[in-house]
Amino acid sequence: MKTIAASLAISAFAAAGAEAQQNPRVAPPAVYGVAPGLGHFTDDVLFGEFWKREDLTPRDRSLVTISVLISTGKGHVLANHVKRALENGVEPREVGEVVTHLAFYSGWPNAISAVTEVKKAFDELKIAPVADSDDPLIQFDAATEAARSASVDAEVAPTAPALADLTNRTLFGDLWQRPDLLPRDRSLVTVAALVAMGQSDQLTFHLNRAMDNGLSREEAAEAVTHVGFYAGWPRAMSAVPVLKTVFASREASAASNPAEADIKVVKRGSQPVSGPAERFTGEVQVSAAYKGDGAARIGGATVAFEPGAHTAWHSHPLGQTLFVVSGRGWVQKEGGTIQVMEPGDVVWIPPMVKHWHGATADEAMVHFAVSEALDGNSVTWMEKVAVEDYRQGRETE
Repeated sequence: MKTIAASLAISAFAAAGAEAQQNPRVAPPAVYGVAPGLGHFTDDVLFGEFWKREDLTPRDRSLVTISVLISTGKGHVLANHVKRALENGVEPREVGEVVTHLAFYSGWPNAISAVTEVKKAFDELKIAPVADSDDPLIQFDAATEAARSASVDAEVAPTAPALADLTNRTLFGDLWQRPDLLPRDRSLVTVAALVAMGQSDQLTFHLNRAMDNGLSREEAAEAVTHVGFYAGWPRAMSAVPVLKTVFASREASAASNPAEADIKVVKRGSQPVSGPAERFTGEVQVSAAYKGDGAARIGGATVAFEPGAHTAWHSHPLGQTLFVVSGRGWVQKEGGTIQVMEPGDVVWIPPMVKHWHGATADEAMVHFAVSEALDGNSVTWMEKVAVEDYRQGRETE
């Protein structure tokens, strides 16, 4: 019996040795002494299985990992993962740029704390001080950036003008253009950090941007899964509905066969019509009206108001944006004060807010109006503005 027992023990030891050679231990010995289950999951699942999956390259996995650790303030384990990232092909300059990038997305304290831990790894590996890249700034599609900037101006600037200015000028105008990280990698870092921090409100925009920058659907899903190990399963699971929505939206867009669709140019001043008397007071010309095709909900037109002309009271189910082209105008929500609109101003009217807008009493005004439709409806017209209410605009001059 002793011989049989000894043989079994030797066989078990040999099997364990073979398994250890295949999946070397990564978890510190103390883990097995305190939480052996954690040790096994660390060595067998996280590093023995998951890190070997080919849906993301080892380099990408390292970028995701250090992004999660920095953005969630887990600097005490950052140095070892920085060394692993360098082994996986991440350049020292790129590590520093991830820290810089995440200062904007997770806060300066996290970034400064990360610098201390990254320096430990650099010093241990005798890595020279990092310098900025000499490559030219990265240029993004001008039309896309103009739309993004206009959205920030419309939705943020009226409430927090400094935040809007810094978002457009510094965050997207300077940081995102730095060549120290490729746009695809910068997007991967951003998505990983947002998922790790539970910022699902920002994830839709950045996930679409990541895929526009070259991140595939499979890589995006794998990155979110990877975050689950380093920020917790609830964070990864909370991101899944956003992934689902973005994937479906992009599939629907691709299914519309854009290669067969024609670009439409609505010429300035084309198809002018007079504003209907039941919706406007005074002389109003509506021209260059357009509406998106297919599933698109957005539409708009250029509207020219003669002095004293203005709309009736109305509201928009999904809000409206006005861009003042020329002249001088007034806008007012029900119960609020009349505000002046001038050339270059962008005016955002929130959903379902009863309001009117038009030219001042003494000067004509032209604006470009954009709104989205909900169930086919983009505006609800109401009663005309009382003469005495419109005249209150003179008090704002």
